[in-house]
Amino acid sequence: MTTLYLQMTEKLSAHWRSHSNAYPKKFVLSPALRDEYLRCLQLITIPGGRDMSVTKHMGVPIEIDEASPGVMVAADGTEIALQ
Repeated sequence: MTTLYLQMTEKLSAHWRSHSNAYPKKFVLSPALRDEYLRCLQLITIPGGRDMSVTKHMGVPIEIDEASPGVMVAADGTEIALQ
């Protein structure tokens, strides 16, 4: 099963390939998706070895929005669904 972490990483990699390695503007997650993202991080990191605040994914800012279905905002402003 693909996790949110992997979905975000796949979208970021595809963005780099199609936009000459430019970073997207941001990821926008709902509070529930943020919690899922944190659970993913806990599975792949050593306990106590990482700050578990959510501010960036691989250098891309993460914004929390109650109404967001979970998107990546591309460099050109296009919203790409994560799921």
